[in-house]
Amino acid sequence: MITISNLFKSYGRQKILKGIDLDFNKRGCITAILGPNGSGKTTLIKSILGMVLPEKGKILVDGKSIKGQCAYRSQIDYLPQIAQFPGNLHVQELINMIKDLREGQTSEARLIELFDLQPFLNKKLRTLSGGTKQKVNLTLALMYDSPIVILDEPTSGLDPIALTRLKALIREEKERGKFILLTTHIMSFVEEIADEIVFLLDGNIYFRGSKKELKTQFQEEQLEKAIANILLGEKKKNNIKVPFKAINGKHIRRQKPALKI
Repeated sequence: MITISNLFKSYGRQKILKGIDLDFNKRGCITAILGPNGSGKTTLIKSILGMVLPEKGKILVDGKSIKGQCAYRSQIDYLPQIAQFPGNLHVQELINMIKDLREGQTSEARLIELFDLQPFLNKKLRTLSGGTKQKVNLTLALMYDSPIVILDEPTSGLDPIALTRLKALIREEKERGKFILLTTHIMSFVEEIADEIVFLLDGNIYFRGSKKELKTQFQEEQLEKAIANILLGEKKKNNIKVPFKAINGKHIRRQKPALKI
């Protein structure tokens, strides 16, 4: 489905992605991309979506390069981390506008009911709370039926009921054979929902494997503590001098590739 090869991206002198290689080819799988702030999670996602242009590397979706293409995006449902809605629009007007812009069958009625949005459909977006805006954001992202789902911080602002329903919805989409890629800082959410973890650190892949493999490697019963061990261990190495790549839960030391401009 998605193949990423030797991906580099910088903003000015700051190197964000440093030769990322990833292959996501399992349907019915939930992969969590984790890492501290600034590790490259959102930049990687935006590169897949064509919203960020890397300096080097290739991204393939279903075996075809995305460079200069946009039709492939119809195969992806995307939830942005921060949704910027026109404040003067009503919720129903926004939903209708997205339906006018994007073709395909939609299931917004089911999601409106799931997230209890009926009382807010005729309210202007600027009057909504952060949690309600996130429910609108989720409805817009998931009302289409695409085989790839990308969720950037999907739990932000959600109350316990909405969070429980979101987890059930994600599991349902997984059972339908979709590939789901998500980012979050909530480790309990990852513990419950994810099948696989990709941990980014300083623009490199530090670990890739299952939750069990990560906890076993760092001898911790809780995922949150295993992640903390990664960050504390690398801090002692004086700002991550050596990047690693991990496949199937094992670290593989590799040379840091030079960035060509």
